[in-house]
Amino acid sequence: MTKISIIGAGQVGSTTALRIAEKGLGDIVLLDVIEGLPQGKALDLLQSSPISGYDLDIVGTNNYGDIEGSDIVVVTAGLARKPGMSRDDLLNKNAEIVKDISGKIKKYARDSKVLMVTNPLDVMTYVAFKTTKFEPERVFGMAGVLDAARFRTFIARELGVSVKVVHTMVLGSHGDTMVPLPGYTTVDGIPITQLMSEEKMEKLIERTRNGGAEIVKYLKDGSAFYAPSAAVVEMIEAVVRDMKSVLSCSAYLRGEYGVNDIYIGVPVKLGKGGVEEIIGLELNMAEREAFMRSAESVREMIPGH
Repeated sequence: MTKISIIGAGQVGSTTALRIAEKGLGDIVLLDVIEGLPQGKALDLLQSSPISGYDLDIVGTNNYGDIEGSDIVVVTAGLARKPGMSRDDLLNKNAEIVKDISGKIKKYARDSKVLMVTNPLDVMTYVAFKTTKFEPERVFGMAGVLDAARFRTFIARELGVSVKVVHTMVLGSHGDTMVPLPGYTTVDGIPITQLMSEEKMEKLIERTRNGGAEIVKYLKDGSAFYAPSAAVVEMIEAVVRDMKSVLSCSAYLRGEYGVNDIYIGVPVKLGKGGVEEIIGLELNMAEREAFMRSAESVREMIPGH
């Protein structure tokens, strides 16, 4: 049985654990520094198994030794955004947290793949990569799947169509400089440019960029967790079941898209090897310029760069 450890038993981590269990993707270790929190949530999840029909081992712990032998480690731990706070504001504090966690992953789960969720996402994924010294294919971040889901939602609602027929791609940083691609956006194969004005599309792109902040503003004390956990589990399922899914993930670039030595959102083939291929897209001049701006904004935030 696949072993999946989740570092951080808050809203994103615990909801991710529930979705993993309901899909039967593997045994679960839910870890948090707060005593009793992961134990209580794990026991609650375990007790729902007879009703939901999953036979899995679900353990809550404060001990990093329990992640030993993990196939995948999901990192959701860190400070959440508050109203008025950008992802960038979280940088220094969360970098310290992620560096500490990554050191423990290296010690106890050295054969695992690391899926980063903590914000600011691209920089935290880079910190994990540099700290663990794992192959870059084994360290990747959740960003584009969530951003694309938000974009698809807004398009479907605007056009009055099922979300299932809307397909899109979002590149770049998981933040204010993300790059949604109307040129790769279709509704049941029909280019979005034939169904929506450029002005309306720009409004939806702007709402997508602010998708997380909009939720934070409503919640006031907390941030999104339903959609992020769904995005995380889509990526986990692609790895566990070796689906070779083409998804936009934060991946390490070594010259692709004209960028070196950063993590940023690009389309990849995700399977049992992790990031098995980075897929190159043809971008127009405006898209290339936006992507390069996004890459530069990530590079500027990397500690020590």
